[in-house]
Amino acid sequence: MQQVSNPVLTSQRPNVPTSQRSKAPLVTIIMPIRNEADYIAQSLGSILAQDYPADRIEILIADGMSDDGTRTIIQRLCHDPNLQPATCNLQLLDNPGRIVPTAFNIALSRARGDVIIRVDGHCEIAPDYVRRCVELLEETGADNVGGLQRAVGEGPVAETIALATSSPFGVGGARFHYATEPGWADTVYLGAYRRDVFERIGGFDEELVRNQDDEFNFRLTQTGGKIWLDPSIRSRYYSRASLCKLWRQYYQYGFYKVRVIQKRGAVPSPRHLVPATFVLTLLGSWLAALITRRRWLALFVAGPYLVANLIASVLTARRASHPPSPVSRPPSPAFQLPLAFATLHLAYGLGFLAGLWHWRNRWGHAEP
Repeated sequence: MQQVSNPVLTSQRPNVPTSQRSKAPLVTIIMPIRNEADYIAQSLGSILAQDYPADRIEILIADGMSDDGTRTIIQRLCHDPNLQPATCNLQLLDNPGRIVPTAFNIALSRARGDVIIRVDGHCEIAPDYVRRCVELLEETGADNVGGLQRAVGEGPVAETIALATSSPFGVGGARFHYATEPGWADTVYLGAYRRDVFERIGGFDEELVRNQDDEFNFRLTQTGGKIWLDPSIRSRYYSRASLCKLWRQYYQYGFYKVRVIQKRGAVPSPRHLVPATFVLTLLGSWLAALITRRRWLALFVAGPYLVANLIASVLTARRASHPPSPVSRPPSPAFQLPLAFATLHLAYGLGFLAGLWHWRNRWGHAEP
């Protein structure tokens, strides 16, 4: 383990009255990271620029043995002459498991905060992020609060992917991608938890390379916990830069969603079954066309999907030209979006079906 002092962006952090500092709950920010050299400076910088009292924040970075220079960047930030030490701690912890749930649990075991907030190394949080999370935990009585995953992209392909993953057609009923009104939800992006939540239901499931936060939130709601989604909690997430990377990401989401369902003994939401159902009916129609030699059957599912995809692409591209959100996006040609939408749906669906086969002998083993 390596421990370093926590710097502060002096040009951005406002002065907080002593009376507010004494009343503010202690917050632990946990960052599970691995090989985030391209984004860690922005992500950590956004944490250091919070308007929450500096002496009421500790930052625990659990690194999965990065080999791309991520650690060097963190060290450089902590010794930047433009930054000055603060009274809260920043610790850099080793995560030999190299996956998010092991990283989170390692940091959780060291956390001192009354509120635990997860922040990824692939995103940036707004200056009032921590303060709004703490305020909404108090105002709503929720066990977990979170905001939107405002996706942005660097480059044309990444920007198209960001648009697709911010669309109801792309991600179904996952409201944390596009909600405009606050309310109760089944899950949120990242999340700010009361400390006693982990004392009641444990930490992240270390079997789940993906979907560990979904499983945890599902476990929380199954035990009577409440989750509040509020668009005023603002963050920016950097989308994958290629369709191949997007395919791997969503294939794994579908694959591990099966294990989440098995572990919890229930389906979190019907939306998780839609992509696999689509892929099954698509393959079934092609097989029927091949067996019966009726070629039109091959379009029985593919035809309506293609029409819906094209319509959604045109509408999404038009909205991108005049975005209602504070995250500005340049116009994206509609012809790029159908590939991104199809990648999301097919990758998730095929991953789910592969998970059904991979864990075919694990049904009936729900965990408490």
